[in-house]
Amino acid sequence: MSDLMPFEAARAQLLAAVRPVSEYEVVALAAARNRVLAEPIHSPIAIPERDTSAMDGYAVRAADVAEPGVTLPVTQRIPAGSVGVPLQPGSAARIFTGAPLPEGADAVVMQEMIEAHGDHVTFHHAPRPGEAVRCAGSEVAHGARVLEAGTRLRPQEIAMAASVGCAHLPVFRRVKVALLATGDELVAPGEPLPPGGVYNSNRYQLIALLEALGCLVTDLGAIPDTLEATCDALARAAEDADLILSTGGVSVGEADHVKPAVERLGRLDLWRLRIKPGKPLAFGHVGATHFVGLPGNPVSSFVTFLLLVRPLLLRLMGVDDVLPHVIEVPAAFAWTRPDKRREFLRARLNADGAAEIFPDQGSATIASLVWAQGLVEVPEGTPIAPGDRVRFWPMSELLA
Repeated sequence: MSDLMPFEAARAQLLAAVRPVSEYEVVALAAARNRVLAEPIHSPIAIPERDTSAMDGYAVRAADVAEPGVTLPVTQRIPAGSVGVPLQPGSAARIFTGAPLPEGADAVVMQEMIEAHGDHVTFHHAPRPGEAVRCAGSEVAHGARVLEAGTRLRPQEIAMAASVGCAHLPVFRRVKVALLATGDELVAPGEPLPPGGVYNSNRYQLIALLEALGCLVTDLGAIPDTLEATCDALARAAEDADLILSTGGVSVGEADHVKPAVERLGRLDLWRLRIKPGKPLAFGHVGATHFVGLPGNPVSSFVTFLLLVRPLLLRLMGVDDVLPHVIEVPAAFAWTRPDKRREFLRARLNADGAAEIFPDQGSATIASLVWAQGLVEVPEGTPIAPGDRVRFWPMSELLA
């Protein structure tokens, strides 16, 4: 095991080896989801632009309602989207949520605290200056930086951009990934399954993961198990990709040609990790193009993608915060025979918030991925007893 690279060291090496793409484009707000901001966004307006009412009620000068029981005439009505006239002393304005306060008003009394008498209202509450008022610029000051460069745009960031009037955003270009799978046993779904064949689940799994991140995927399909075919596919993939991602063929079997092919065309910087599942993972370069070779078993491929390839791709995309947020939870299981490698077990949280694990942790058991809500991390050589605290990697973070 001494020649296997520890998990944290491998992740650090991968992240240190890549730099974000530099080219960017301007896209419409509606097309910006999951893209990465190339420049910070500053607000050209204040939010709100003027003091506005935080609720439906009556705008007043607080000094005019110094105590409960005061009755004032209502001299105007101000719905959202309109601006009233200056409020005369000794009067009130009917106002609605989001409407600007009329000049002279400094408080709003909610409508449940008044009693209406025709065009007059009696106040059962004496407001303080500023009560129920959203002050101008209290959410966003004019010129404030509202979004940082390197931010991956979720719906809430897009809403922020829209709220300050941005119709277009500068974003880094999409990262281009060339995907290939190796294995003569691979069969496309929908085709008859011959003896010894397996359906190529990794191909569709990885396409879905890559496209969910916003990558542009070139699918090279399944490559025959020969060194020449593997070299040819890698050379073609390197022509226009930022990253070549392969699955299978990175172990030490006679039919595993990816490692020697990468070494022939470029260099291999990392091979074999001290993790389970996923030991046979490779990282290097084909020419100037980054290369990652994932294991062929579907669970190993899925887990190593989430733990190592996803942060690498986010870094290439220009994202600053590329690591998922991990939580600690109690274990609802026993793990009495730990491996010498770091283990990542398919798990979910029970009603008490404790982690349960799927009964079959085999690296070919796709059902465990469907069932799981996350991964439980088991340090090298560490037994786990029920009630022990364990690190839980939520799928909501790993797939975000």
